[in-house]
Amino acid sequence: MMNPAIKQLLDQKVKQYNHIDFIEKDPISIPHLFTKQQDIELAAFFAAIFAWGNRTTIIQKSKELLERMDNAPFEFCTQHQAKDLKKLMGFVHRTFNDRDLLYCIAFFKQHYATQKSLETAFFMDQQSGKKIKTVEAGLVHFKNYFFSLEDAPDRTRKHIASPENGSTCKRLNMFLRWMVRKDQHGVDFGLWKAISPADLIIPMDVHVARVSRTFGLISRPQIDWLTAIELTDYCRTLDARDPAKYDFALFSLGVTEKIR
Repeated sequence: MMNPAIKQLLDQKVKQYNHIDFIEKDPISIPHLFTKQQDIELAAFFAAIFAWGNRTTIIQKSKELLERMDNAPFEFCTQHQAKDLKKLMGFVHRTFNDRDLLYCIAFFKQHYATQKSLETAFFMDQQSGKKIKTVEAGLVHFKNYFFSLEDAPDRTRKHIASPENGSTCKRLNMFLRWMVRKDQHGVDFGLWKAISPADLIIPMDVHVARVSRTFGLISRPQIDWLTAIELTDYCRTLDARDPAKYDFALFSLGVTEKIR
């Protein structure tokens, strides 16, 4: 049941943190360096995939990768020659290395050869052409499609989460929030229309889970996909049209304000 006091607090924090000033110290600053949609999509994807650990390091490593791509990720991914890939060798961020990176580049080159946007990698079945209508189905499809190239490295699979494995899919849900949400505050991009902001799932990590438990928003002891659904369902009682906006509040309360 919706608690009016909790709603008032979270709405206040959304207003505080869903602001252009929020961008500078967050990984979403990376796609904001670009204006072309495909550049935004690729910069956002890598920034989201790198988004575990210290945010300053995430931003630094994302910028390093983009510099290796001549700050033109779409052109690099789709038009590179074999010799250009040498620029990527030695790149590493935590457990993500140049082998993982080269596979990502190969996938993006193939995908964009026939598609104008990365949106269809999530929300369209490439074989049937049918639309995919839910985030859960989209995430499952994306992982299967992403690893459909011949000789996909097994080691790279750990970097792309799926609800099928019980993962919260925090980084991909964050990426989807960036691509789908749109409001007047200019933080999220709102480029994709295949699904509504109402359908988004809250990106859940340990910080968001901790704050959510403190406020009694979730009851599941695990941090898994079903817990992300439980939290999102609660947030829909606060705003059915835009539950993912509460990510601003919950994440910032956990990381910036360190609510226990």
